[in-house]
Amino acid sequence: MQARAQAGMGDRVRTLRRTRAKLRFMFDPGDSLDLGPVRCAWGPYRHGQSAEALVRPQLARWLQTPAETLSLVRDAYGRPRLDPNTAFDASWSHSGDGLLLALGAGVRVGADLEWLRPRPRMLALAERFFTPGETSLLAAWPEAGRETAFVRLWCAKEAVLKAHGRGLVFGLDRLEFAYDGQDWRLVACDPALGTPADWTLRAFAPMPGYEAVVAWAKNRA
Repeated sequence: MQARAQAGMGDRVRTLRRTRAKLRFMFDPGDSLDLGPVRCAWGPYRHGQSAEALVRPQLARWLQTPAETLSLVRDAYGRPRLDPNTAFDASWSHSGDGLLLALGAGVRVGADLEWLRPRPRMLALAERFFTPGETSLLAAWPEAGRETAFVRLWCAKEAVLKAHGRGLVFGLDRLEFAYDGQDWRLVACDPALGTPADWTLRAFAPMPGYEAVVAWAKNRA
């Protein structure tokens, strides 16, 4: 009886170690991007997993601190916060089977990842959540590229709002983007977000079938 119990305990320990190892190395070093004050990494995600548990080992590696002692809490709005005594900020997003993580140094950072899938109601969503100018642009967009344009615009808006700290509840229509021929550019925003010139945005496709935007602004004094 005791031998079986010890064997069962040993199996559980080995399983736990394997799970921790998977979490520790889920981000492939090749699946990363350096954007100056912001570092990004992406990897696989399975529905139901704790995204925070998946990103904690990577954040600890970047910050050169043990994962177990990494200070990571949620504020009153549910936004993740690193130790307030440091100049670092983190944001992550998951969609479909992908997970995106961003770490900012000296900036407030927001990251959004979206899986490209059919969205037959995208124009109705745009009318409800976007500005009239943005909705008009999307309505006139060639159908072949409209879904990607919609998703990138959504990502851009959500990334800024996540960096700000209030997320979607703040309102997607309180910041406006225009298309400059290559990508969406922030042209107006609520004063609570600062000014468009305060923000830097980078859009990219981290993996096939996904779009992502990372946004950041300097920390407020």
